[in-house]
Amino acid sequence: MSVFQVVQIIWAICAFLSIVFILLHSPKGDGLGGIGGQSQMFTSTKSAENALNRITWGLGISFITLTVVLSAGWIS
Repeated sequence: MSVFQVVQIIWAICAFLSIVFILLHSPKGDGLGGIGGQSQMFTSTKSAENALNRITWGLGISFITLTVVLSAGWIS
């Protein structure tokens, strides 16, 4: 197994985990709750949401970095 194939596997895992963690985020839209002023009740962010944001950003940055590395042909 070459280095290129290992990087491709890591890239695919980053893509899959990015999708999973993005879907785990809570929805930010108010929906119908914004009409009656109910949206102001839940404005504080929890530590779980912060950790989820950090993981999602890390996966996104690593996915984009690996995309550039793989498409530029820097690994042979």
